[in-house]
Amino acid sequence: MVKNRYADAPRAADFTIDQMWSSYTAEEHDRWDRLYARATKVLRTRACPEFLHALDRLALSGGGIPDMAELSERLTPLTGWQVVPVTDLVPDDIFFDHLANRRFPAGAFIRPEAEFDYLSEPDIFHDIFGHVPLLADPVYADFMQAYGRGGARALERGQLKNLARLYWYTVEFGLIRGQGDLKLFGAGIMSSVAESRFALEDPSPNRIAFDLERVMRTEYDIDDFQKTYFVIDSFEDLRAACDADFGPLYDRLRTAPDIAPDAVIDGDDVLWRGTGSRARSVA
Repeated sequence: MVKNRYADAPRAADFTIDQMWSSYTAEEHDRWDRLYARATKVLRTRACPEFLHALDRLALSGGGIPDMAELSERLTPLTGWQVVPVTDLVPDDIFFDHLANRRFPAGAFIRPEAEFDYLSEPDIFHDIFGHVPLLADPVYADFMQAYGRGGARALERGQLKNLARLYWYTVEFGLIRGQGDLKLFGAGIMSSVAESRFALEDPSPNRIAFDLERVMRTEYDIDDFQKTYFVIDSFEDLRAACDADFGPLYDRLRTAPDIAPDAVIDGDDVLWRGTGSRARSVA
């Protein structure tokens, strides 16, 4: 696999590496361009405006796989963020430190052709195409930094699973109401053509208005499309919800029962109650 290019790459204490941009092959650059073209065709009418605007500002198309150093030169003047290359997933404490200091760690390898449609781990397309555009939005950028700062506290309290659920249901798989119509903003959806359609249009999943405590109690599946999507009203609301002291919330969560990924509970603001048809079809 292409990932082996970085298997023995020297890494710094913060797990960053040399992207070795010049080592990408013409076929790999072409693969990025095809992934980009396919995804943007689907997202033009489905992604939130902030994401689409940033795609153009950051110039992520037309030149193959982005050079992270050059990308950072365009991103940093907008919000102070930069993108740093890593081999793959980094330890939790390192990840949170990067976010807290406005650095987004992106995997440097690109998926092989055989895994063009689905990859079980995040590659450079998921990390840069899916995550980086919204880091050009000042409000979302502040939220991501605040999330990173909160990571150390979650680790100290042994409640990382609760904070990880917030990331999963917003940063990776979040929906936003915007001007009334539901739009996508989660990176895990953005980098999946199939889930981009499923998350908005399929009758199977629940779509429930975002509630911080509800989200942090909700389990998730990593091997299939989501059974529930949570919907924020704005990035300002998301940032405000996460500006509060999480201490009392963590105290409540310690004894609160977890909620199944497909559950609808009393108190939910249900925008769409899913049929669960996909879950039944793959059972």
